[in-house]
Amino acid sequence: MPSSKDAIHHDPATQEAIQKLVSGIATGRRADLLTDMMKTVVGYGLDDASIGDLKLVSRSMSEMRYAASVFQEYNKVRKVAVFGSARTKSDEADFQLAREFSRRIVEEDYMIITGGGDGIMGAAQQGAGAEKSFGLNIRLPFEQSANQVILGDPKLINFNYFFARKLSFVKETSAFVLFPGGFGTLDEGFEVLTLLQTGKTSIVPIILMDRPNGFYWETWRRFMDNDILELGLISRSDFHLFTITHDIDRAVNEIKHFYKVFHSYRWVRDEMVIRINKKLTPAALENLNQQFDHLLISGHIVLRDALPEEADERDLIHLPRLVLIPHKREFGMLRLLINAINDSQVIETPHDEAIRAPGIPSTRD
Repeated sequence: MPSSKDAIHHDPATQEAIQKLVSGIATGRRADLLTDMMKTVVGYGLDDASIGDLKLVSRSMSEMRYAASVFQEYNKVRKVAVFGSARTKSDEADFQLAREFSRRIVEEDYMIITGGGDGIMGAAQQGAGAEKSFGLNIRLPFEQSANQVILGDPKLINFNYFFARKLSFVKETSAFVLFPGGFGTLDEGFEVLTLLQTGKTSIVPIILMDRPNGFYWETWRRFMDNDILELGLISRSDFHLFTITHDIDRAVNEIKHFYKVFHSYRWVRDEMVIRINKKLTPAALENLNQQFDHLLISGHIVLRDALPEEADERDLIHLPRLVLIPHKREFGMLRLLINAINDSQVIETPHDEAIRAPGIPSTRD
């Protein structure tokens, strides 16, 4: 029995109708992707999908589209997601730490994203202020309601599905900072770590932050080290994917330093294309090749301009690239490569200006 996809491909009238709809709103690569989406929608009808399945797909697509439209105006501003317990009280040290961290990172031209609730989330948005905040709220039968800072703000987005909410967090975030929390905080932290560990999203800073003399994340680290690692269930290099700290200065500097030279990256088939804010010196490039030769399947790390496959990312075309073919098995080692890039000597030019994250990719390549 032919699939619904085959049926669409063999039905000229359906194809013509889809192309007519798409041609009026998009061209090029955008038109191709919208055409694929339309074919998928028609396929659900041909599959005689259940009402339950159709409601789930329709509502989740609607949520994701709305969230993307809210973020679109701010897509050139880097954002930091703050996670933590909704139950933390305003007189607790973690609350005050989250508030002060958010105030400090906003001063560095970042915005804050939280789950929109109280506790650590409310503290972060107090520190950032509504103008520099997004709230990604989830509808729950208890506990989760929007905090007073973000309540009524157009950047408060309400989700019905956790997966759509998590996708928005990961897609829009340039760094994650986690404070002590319960199941939700641990779930969100493990989700991001899993995506980084498996290469399903781009490497970004993950900072696990606790009050001075707090032991929440050190206890978690001992469990990871003494049990999970000892059983061979993770690799030692996975520990490079996160940083534990009690110090606001270190947290802020960790995020700032990550984007000092490094900008972003994408994959073009097996090639990792790292966009950088400034060109490295020949000596710095040679040092990277010597230091990270073990990461490469073949060839060398080379400095070059944008690849032809990147032509649709016009805001990023001007950035130089480092291109390599690495093993895709230990992404913690790629985090060390990014650290080394940021510590490398660069070629200064008379007209250099600090790059404030132009054209940040709105999706993870």
